Amino acid sequence: MQHLAKDHFVYSMDKAHAPALTITSGEQIKVDTYDCFEDQIQSETHKMDSMDWNRINPATGPIYVENSEPGDVLKVHIDDIILGDQGVMLTGPDLGVMGHRMEDFKVKILPLQDGKVVFDEKLALPLNPMIGVIGVAPEGEGVNCGTPDSHGGNMDTKRITKGATLYFPVFQKGALLSLGDLHAAMGDGEISVSGVEIPAEVKLTVEVLKTESLPYPMLEDEEGITTIVSKKSLDDAVDSAVEMMIDRLHPHVDLSLSELTMLMSAAGQVEVSQVVDPLKTARFFVPRYVLDAYDINLF
Repeated sequence: MQHLAKDHFVYSMDKAHAPALTITSGEQIKVDTYDCFEDQIQSETHKMDSMDWNRINPATGPIYVENSEPGDVLKVHIDDIILGDQGVMLTGPDLGVMGHRMEDFKVKILPLQDGKVVFDEKLALPLNPMIGVIGVAPEGEGVNCGTPDSHGGNMDTKRITKGATLYFPVFQKGALLSLGDLHAAMGDGEISVSGVEIPAEVKLTVEVLKTESLPYPMLEDEEGITTIVSKKSLDDAVDSAVEMMIDRLHPHVDLSLSELTMLMSAAGQVEVSQVVDPLKTARFFVPRYVLDAYDINLF
């Protein structure tokens, strides 16, 4: 298994970046990542003015996948996530949903103990190891790793965890996959501007699919299938995620558009990924029992 250390990283997803690693389709790899602050914060006394805000959301990569061409789909299965020993959160003025009411910059160090995140002496949170930033090089100009879009990027989607499979549209030869911004736990929305940010080791199996391309990423897990869309407004992201799902499912079912839309209204779920990045990310989820009933296999 090839191993990519975290000192091979980028701050943007961009076709101009030279590959840090080359792999073949179907290969499993191990990737180490910094936390989203590039491990700068090691103490709760860390001051905002001592932060280097140019060193945010480093993503390990890029990884060149042989035989991957524009128009393909890149299948990325998350085999395992191994977290570091402690995470960090922060918030402050002009950060997140409540930043307009914050007067002070606040840092919280959160140790991991007995499979949980210790928030304080009263509460330990269940772990939800997940990848915040993962994606490929976009079609046009580079996009900083803090911004999500059709290439993936900073989607901050809690379903991107062990056992899940992501499907990305490929825009550039070799795809140029990068990932980082791991969380030990994060609620939908990531409203303070950070989840429990943590360095980690991720094992992935990456495969090139020569199939119908995608406008935005999709995710599949044991529970069902999900479209993930980022737009300037949450309303637009929701609308596009729903429409994308219906368009993907419609050729696979003997239902009219009206019937399928009613089915999605009865069984599908609109979910929010994050509301604090330059673009907002929403997702639309369809449970496995719907796919099984109609014998739907999208990939």
